[in-house]
Amino acid sequence: MLLIVGLATAIATCASRLEVDGPATFDLYSWLIRWSPDALLIFGAWLVLSWARASARHASPVAAWYLLLSVAAVPVNLAGTALGALESRGYMPDWWWESWQSWAIYAALSLWFVAATWRISQAVARSKLAVASLVACVLAVVLLAASQLPAGSWQPVEDDSDEEVAELELSQEVFESQQALLDDELRAIAPPEVGKTLVYGLIYAPYDEDVFLRESAMVQQVLEERFGARGRIVRLVNNSATAGELPWATTLNFKRSINALAKAMDTEGDVLVVYLTSHGGADFTLAAMNWPLKVEELTANQLREMLDEAGIRHRVIAVSACYSGGWIGPLQDEDTLVMTAADEDHTSYGCGSGSELTFFGRAVFDEQLRKSGSFEEAFRAAVPVIRQREIEARKDDGFSNPQIYVGRNIRSALSVLAQ
Repeated sequence: MLLIVGLATAIATCASRLEVDGPATFDLYSWLIRWSPDALLIFGAWLVLSWARASARHASPVAAWYLLLSVAAVPVNLAGTALGALESRGYMPDWWWESWQSWAIYAALSLWFVAATWRISQAVARSKLAVASLVACVLAVVLLAASQLPAGSWQPVEDDSDEEVAELELSQEVFESQQALLDDELRAIAPPEVGKTLVYGLIYAPYDEDVFLRESAMVQQVLEERFGARGRIVRLVNNSATAGELPWATTLNFKRSINALAKAMDTEGDVLVVYLTSHGGADFTLAAMNWPLKVEELTANQLREMLDEAGIRHRVIAVSACYSGGWIGPLQDEDTLVMTAADEDHTSYGCGSGSELTFFGRAVFDEQLRKSGSFEEAFRAAVPVIRQREIEARKDDGFSNPQIYVGRNIRSALSVLAQ
């Protein structure tokens, strides 16, 4: 029994190495911990077969049952390992694990193993109650092991040759350069022009992930090229790689920027475009992270208060974040256009660390706004595009459902820009 069980274990252990693509190390602790289900199975079989001793078909029913069960588990383990190996090497599409084909395969393997367990239990016990109890014991232990046991016995080895992720290093030089960067940015804001409706911009990316850095640069480019806003845009970004180039996205810098823009622009005639891009919470806060610097999260009420205090009348506000629909209520008035990447109950998409741009920013600004001078037209053309891309990406929590609110008075100012 020990020889055959040892061989079955060796096959499963060696095969599981294939689930890790690349260098891996054997984790003895995890391997030993994964023997605990076998101990529970043996103990459970001993309890059942001791109780149903009269129905035993074998002189050593516990040993025979465990031996046969160990052998029967080999093909099931190998099939599961093969699927894991295909996934780790990128051969399985993202939608596979939610498809009916995936569920069908796992259901077939599970039914096969249950049938094998039933047949094995019949081979060592005559009583149907004893057979059913043995099968129930196996199912209980398998479910417990699946939910509580650590990862597999093979763990991936980190490649030390990879470049280290840049981290913000706080120093006196960094703080002094940051103050100079913000001062230079605000001092360089171009003045208004008599008789013209101009666009000014404030781009705020307070979360240290490259997708938000790229999106902020894209929005600045679109505003400069499409609306002639060069020299009238303040861009605040939290990113460890740009601490020496761009002023930090903090709420204090944000407020100072709004006040500086208000002093430079015609607050009654010009239009301020505020673009916020970050992760969003279900409590309608804009996430901020620039570790180890502590950054306060921004809220819609804070933004409304800052804009009101600065006296800026015409506002176009875009919020690219999850649950951003909750920002519309606090920000809406007759002189404001607000568009959001999602409604108040859903997440948006494309804000992961591996994304080039968010789905909202890409569709509305990078694609549609480059072709149209109208924010409304760009938004409405982008919504079906976003929906289709979320379907193709198999977004599993429902359509983000981007929202827009257009105040009655803002349309006249925006129509001038569109023309």
